[in-house]
Amino acid sequence: MIRYSANITIMMTAARKAARSILRDFGELEKLQVSIKGQNDFVTMSDIKAQEIIHYELSRARTDYGFLMEEGKNQININDNDYTWIIDPIDGTLNFMNGIPYFAISIALHHGDKIIAGVIYDPVHNDFYWAEEGIGAYLNDQRLRVKSKKTLDKSIIALGIPFLGRGDHQQHIKFQKAVMSKVAGLRRFGAASLDLAFVAAGRVDGFWEFGLSPWDIAAGIILVKEAGGLAIGIDNKEDPLITGNIVAGNVNIVQELQKILNA
Repeated sequence: MIRYSANITIMMTAARKAARSILRDFGELEKLQVSIKGQNDFVTMSDIKAQEIIHYELSRARTDYGFLMEEGKNQININDNDYTWIIDPIDGTLNFMNGIPYFAISIALHHGDKIIAGVIYDPVHNDFYWAEEGIGAYLNDQRLRVKSKKTLDKSIIALGIPFLGRGDHQQHIKFQKAVMSKVAGLRRFGAASLDLAFVAAGRVDGFWEFGLSPWDIAAGIILVKEAGGLAIGIDNKEDPLITGNIVAGNVNIVQELQKILNA
């Protein structure tokens, strides 16, 4: 039986409480209230309610920790030496609001210059993906390891695809064309946190995307790392938490993807 640390227990408790509200709304999508933050960038009342629940639970348990939240205004510098919660109340909002059961709650804990703990909760399937520095990565109580494939030709790679108002579409087509000619398959699911959790769980062999936010990837980064993989910048010199550009997988897959994407 796995014994959870205090921080992991706090994160799981907050995620589970927020999930109750999310699942109620997921069952009544016709009543869902949706706002538009920007072009093709949506926020639902479910996002806001879930974030309020998570913020309350975490701030009550750790009164001196800071917050960096997708729907919040109290964003702080994640490069300082303080403890900071990084939260996405619903990663995959577009999936959620259209009844597609691929979305997650993502909570990470940042300290110093790195992520030290993370939880990604898939409430539809009641799956907790979690990791803590030096402890390992887990799906519920099952230890996770990234796939050991050494070449792309037998690999399934997840990716993000730019959409209306986001990203360089023509450049992405070039990247995708270059990768798709070398892999067994590409998959676009629509929630980067779960994509990274799938890498850690060995369900896909790799993942890449440009222009993400810290809350999309923070928990996933430590999951992949503690599962024996890499989750780093597409350029080795960049920090994905800063640039939003990330590639993940085992060391061989990451290096192969980097070669293609940086060519």
